[in-house]
Amino acid sequence: MLRTALCGSVRICAEEGALVGLSTHPADHELSEEQSHAVAGMVREELARRRISRQFLADQAKISLSTLEKALSGRRPFTLATLIRLEEALGVKLRHPEPKPAAPAALVRLAGPVGVAPDGLGSYSRPAVSWIEGAYLTLRPSFGDRRAIYAYRTEIRWDEAGSHLAFHEAERVDAAFTQHGTVSVPHQSGHIYLVTNTHGQYRMAVLGRPTITGEMHGILTTLQAGPGSQLTPVAAPIVLVPMAAAGAPEFGRIAADHACHARYRDILRRTVEESFARFLPVMVE
Repeated sequence: MLRTALCGSVRICAEEGALVGLSTHPADHELSEEQSHAVAGMVREELARRRISRQFLADQAKISLSTLEKALSGRRPFTLATLIRLEEALGVKLRHPEPKPAAPAALVRLAGPVGVAPDGLGSYSRPAVSWIEGAYLTLRPSFGDRRAIYAYRTEIRWDEAGSHLAFHEAERVDAAFTQHGTVSVPHQSGHIYLVTNTHGQYRMAVLGRPTITGEMHGILTTLQAGPGSQLTPVAAPIVLVPMAAAGAPEFGRIAADHACHARYRDILRRTVEESFARFLPVMVE
């Protein structure tokens, strides 16, 4: 079992306890959208950390791959039965404990105003950044094929619990490496930062303000997975195109002979050609 083989290397994600209101419900009870989103994030984190496929996890949990894929992508909520099977397969707790009593009003005031992001993310209010919220076609060069373009979906939404914008990726071919994290919007630079911090390991996209068509161009800095456990720092241009302006988007690794390749290539080239971002060469005497 996966649990026996790997439980020594996993982190217990939550204390003992059950999701609020679930302990007396039947096994086919569906989790709320917020609960399902939180569980999906923890499952994706475990997949990436252990470098296992969704098919392998589905087999170990004795659920169909389709059920797992739909729940992780947000197309359907998790059920309590599915949640329990995943917990048993992974050997970690995916259910949150009962919520703590509300803090006194004085402490709430000290924590910062509701609807305003923490200072470390730019102290922005939700109305001030509502124009960023939405779904985007995301384009970057493929790390495995120099001529191909990698296309996937990024959603930016307001996180009520954390009082800040958060992003979540979907429709990735390498689903185990799907990213999610916080959005920083400092007033000083005017740039937008999509930041993933997994136990001190960072991945960041620095994006400029949207163009007239809503595109956000910038630079992605991340780690490229190589043979075995090899990880190599890599930087590449990246573009987020609003879904409303993306036409009929195609996701995955877009090869040079794909119908969308020329259009995606031209959008991505603008990042460098129009100086949204610069990649400095090493000068050779």
